Order: sequence, then structure tokens, then C-alpha cells
Amino acid sequence: MRSHIELRTIASAKNWIRKTCMPGRYFCILSALWLAPGASSLEAQNTLLVYRLGTDTLAVEQYSRTGNRLTGEMVQRSGAAISRMKYDVTVGSDGRPSAATITRLQADGSPIANAPAETRFRVTADSVIRESVWPDSVQRRAFAAKGAIINFPLYLFGPTELLAAMKKSGKAVDSLPAVGIAGNLAVAGLTAVGGDTLKLRGGPYAMLLRYDGSSRLQSVDGSLTTNKAVASRGSGTVDLNALARNMKPTGTLSVRDDARASFGPGGMVLIDYGRPLVRDRTVWGGTLIPYDSVWRVGANDATHLFTTRTLVIGDLTLAPGMYTLWVQHMRDKTMLIVNSQTGQWGTQYDPSKDLGHVPLTLTAAPSHVEEFTITVRSLAGNRGAIDMAWGDKMASVPFTVTTAR
Repeated sequence: MRSHIELRTIASAKNWIRKTCMPGRYFCILSALWLAPGASSLEAQNTLLVYRLGTDTLAVEQYSRTGNRLTGEMVQRSGAAISRMKYDVTVGSDGRPSAATITRLQADGSPIANAPAETRFRVTADSVIRESVWPDSVQRRAFAAKGAIINFPLYLFGPTELLAAMKKSGKAVDSLPAVGIAGNLAVAGLTAVGGDTLKLRGGPYAMLLRYDGSSRLQSVDGSLTTNKAVASRGSGTVDLNALARNMKPTGTLSVRDDARASFGPGGMVLIDYGRPLVRDRTVWGGTLIPYDSVWRVGANDATHLFTTRTLVIGDLTLAPGMYTLWVQHMRDKTMLIVNSQTGQWGTQYDPSKDLGHVPLTLTAAPSHVEEFTITVRSLAGNRGAIDMAWGDKMASVPFTVTTAR
């Protein structure tokens, strides 16, 4: 029979799930399974973080702090696979991790083939020793690094509470040497943003992290990064074994597509881009395209424009070739940016290589556009137009092409 404390914990978690997820969504559908009586053999956890992209759950992390130990586990769905990670951290007298073990697992809890069984860290005052444990060997590497910390993978944010506590005690934590499971020495930490919010430095994404007065993590916000995942603190426990068994991989979150139009024999204008989904988020001037920021016009790799004809867009003349496109959405105008750098990821924007900025016309979309869509239209008289529709709006710009090859 369950204790009164255990029953109250489960009831609290159920209540939190009801309040923080939308009926019928993936997370809500599984909530009854996670919290079903007798379903979980996991030890009770103090903190539960559900990382969502809009209304879709990407990962779930739960962790607890007991004395000088912080233990946690995370399950994530990404691409074609479901993966899990466990971590066990020993906290030293100075508040930093003195030792840690990170274990990567398949959805069923078994080891990942052709990968280390676990990664171990031992931190001293002036060094970090990292060990990759394989079935038949241990690869050991030492780093000379005074006052170092451990860089944890994405969606393992529980250990950042240790950094937050160090900062609260007056220690400088914005620029610390850090070693991760990949075995590289980097710089990481937490920098002040304002109030109770700090920004992560050195992780995969510069997430905004909010803590309470006891340095307990309250929320994770990636809205201003290309990750876009957000999470809020909850209580109770979930059965990560059941969750991992029933999760479905996300597949490609933003499929790659191209838009094209022909302009006479051999004449072609083509745009290659990623197609993210709205997922119940705000778009123009909101979460997905914040005011004043430079947006990659899609997702993942930079959006590329290919043309076999000379294009005239506004006051900008482009010779046949390849370019990248960017958009800057402001309160009083929206601009298309054409850049000469090509072949890069969509966060690698170099303004020094801008060829020009052209005004876009922003109008209401005829209906909601869930998946970002670019259209290249061929019009009469060697004219054309580029339309970029997402959410409730469409941005457009006309262009002309030459007839000669």
C-alpha cells in the first residue's frame, strides 16, 4: 500500500499536468500512464521539467537533491530515435561538482551500441579528469583547469542549480572552464540578465534560466535561441520507463524544401529552405520572429537563393549565382536581406557580407499557415515575386529577371 506522502506526491503531479498541458495533446495523453499506480519503480524525484516546443513535448527531466548528491534522468525524442540520459553528481564543499557520471541509454534502458557505457568526471581544485568507459577499456584524459565545472548535455538543466547557488553566495560563475562528455575544454557559466533570470553560457544554446530565492530552477526558456524549447518546474514523479516506451520520435522537425519558378529557356529562380511549424506559438514580432532580430527565413541550414538569370530586387541587382536570404522584422518595417555568404548553418549570419536590404510588404495571410511556406511566382513580362507565409501574415517582394543567359 502506498504511503500518504507518496499519494500526495502523485496527486500533486497529476494536478500539475492538468494545469500545464492542453487536453488531447501528446503529453496529456501519456500522463495517466506515467502516473498509473504501480507503474513506476523509480525513486521519488523533487523536480520535474517538461521541455516543449509549442504544445509538443520534446523531453522530460526529473531530478532530486539529497545532501551532497544530485541525481536525475531525462528522456528525449529527437529525429528518428528516443534517447535517455542519467546523471549522478557529487557536490563538493565549494558548491561545484566534485564528481559526476553521465550515462546515455536507448529508449528501453539498454546501452547504446558502439558508444561509451558512461562518462565519468572527477574535479579537483585545478584539474578535471574525464573517463569514457567502454565495455573493454577506459579512455582517460586530464585537463588542467582551475575552478572548473562540468558541461552537461541539452535538457540536463538540473545541475545548473549548483551554479546558481554559487552565484547567490557571491562567487563569479559567468566564465568558468568546463569539460563536457565530448571531451573538450570550453568556457561556461551563468550571466546575469535581470531579476531572477540568468543566461546559460557555454551550453548548446544560450537558454534563459529563472531561479527562486533558494536557487531552485523554476523555468527554462529558449525562445530567443534557435532551440525555442521552454519548460517550467513541476513536482511529482513520472515513469520514464513507460514514457520512453510510448514516445514517438519527432522525425525531422523542419523538413527541407525548395520553391522555384522558370523564366524562359534555362531561366530559373530557386529558394532552398527549412519549413518550421508554428506549434501554437506567436510568429511575427513574437516567439518565432522577434522584433529587430535577424531571422534565417526558415530553419536549420541558411536559406539559399539560386538564380540562373540576373535578378533585380528593389534597388539590388544580383548576378547569376547563389546567395543567402535573411529577414529583419521591425515594428515599422520588414526587410529582406541578401547576403553573399553561402553554405552555412542558419545561425551564422555575417552582416559584413550583406549585399543589400530590400523592403518587404507584410500583409494578412488568407488563412493560418502552420508550416512556413515560400513561393516563387512567375509573372508576365519577366517579372516575379517571392512570398513568405507563416502564421497569420505573408511577406512579399517583387523582382525582375533578364532574358539573356
